[in-house]
Amino acid sequence: MDSELQPRRPRIAVTLGDPSGIGPEVAAKLLSKPVNQERADIVVLADKSELVSAMQEAGGVNITLCEEGGAEAKPQGGVQVLDDGSAPEYPDMTRGEVSKDSGARSLHQLNRALKLAQSGEVDAIVFAPLNKSSLKQAGMAEEDELRWFANQLGFKGRTSEINIGDPDLWTSRVTSHVGLEDVAARVTMASVLETLELTHRLRWESGVAKPRLGVCALNPHAGEAGAFGRHELDHIGPAVGLARARGIDVEGPFPCDTIFLKRERFDAIVTMYHDQGQIAMKLLGFDGGVTVQGGLPIPVATPAHGTAFDIVGKNLASVASMQNAFDVAVTMAERRLQKEMKGSKATAVATEAVPVKIEGASSAAVADLPATVM
Repeated sequence: MDSELQPRRPRIAVTLGDPSGIGPEVAAKLLSKPVNQERADIVVLADKSELVSAMQEAGGVNITLCEEGGAEAKPQGGVQVLDDGSAPEYPDMTRGEVSKDSGARSLHQLNRALKLAQSGEVDAIVFAPLNKSSLKQAGMAEEDELRWFANQLGFKGRTSEINIGDPDLWTSRVTSHVGLEDVAARVTMASVLETLELTHRLRWESGVAKPRLGVCALNPHAGEAGAFGRHELDHIGPAVGLARARGIDVEGPFPCDTIFLKRERFDAIVTMYHDQGQIAMKLLGFDGGVTVQGGLPIPVATPAHGTAFDIVGKNLASVASMQNAFDVAVTMAERRLQKEMKGSKATAVATEAVPVKIEGASSAAVADLPATVM
């Protein structure tokens, strides 16, 4: 890259996650690594007392702190703690247990991180594991954190939870945390195409120059030419055709019981619903997994595991997933900064929709589909 086009270091906001779980421990282990401080400017949303406790819980690790000041100081070297003195406002938190205050504390710090992102003071967010029951008790009405993030940001575009097990293979979803009875109606030509375009963009942001995508079918045996359902003929196949016409390297739809046997051919696999990809990914390797809140205006990543109440306070939690989440967020932030520096020519995907005649799709249906997001 030309020296004059070198982007600045990314600024990453880190939260400790649910304070009753292993989040503070894995966050402290992450922040104690000098290599992470060398790669990005890190701001931590926590009171210093919480960070000190986390360091002790992580086996007495040491975290180099930078000078006092707001996030606008943009320090290089050392971790900056944005202490707002609010910890005493959440007194009813018991380690290893679900509680309203733990959920409220988690949401408080995530809201602070989002405000920093909206003001341009940070480029990505990494949060330690949360507990959905605590979040619900604290008033989170959305079905999951991704929808909560989108609502807090007022974001109405396509989102998809991205799961990463093997760092070379990502999965995304057309539908996510909905009942199976609602899945088929939500798998449409438009929703599949939007997810393909989003997955392509996110995989490019993760460092893959020319992402290769594979697509799951919805029905058994990919519908058997309509014998077991027509989604592949009427929605998924046409969406794949449109995506190809727009410059995306994509294949499918393939039966979901065999596509992961072909995983070496793909950088990402687009699934139609939650367990279609999750079962395969967790069987392929549970440790080190990462979830990306895909589609939001800012990269947001977190470990794929939970709060692990059973090992809280025992210094047994692995930092692997938290480290991988940090690495993914930093890379995505770097790629976005690079794209900003180099302008729209940073990507190789066509920015204009290519008119295509799709068998089985009306011209009105094709016209209503969104233009590519790249």
